[in-house]
Amino acid sequence: MNIQSTAAQLATLAAEGEGGGSHESLSPYITGGGAFLVLLLLLWITTRFNRDR
Repeated sequence: MNIQSTAAQLATLAAEGEGGGSHESLSPYITGGGAFLVLLLLLWITTRFNRDR
């Protein structure tokens, strides 16, 4: 297997994957908002444990 055939196979695989991959029920706003809330929760937990006593 040489570099040209490997590159051709990767290009074919990437072209097949372009159409799929997103699910209609997953809203990017809900996903981003949920991730933001989780990060805020982790930040709050970190600051609670990082108090100088």
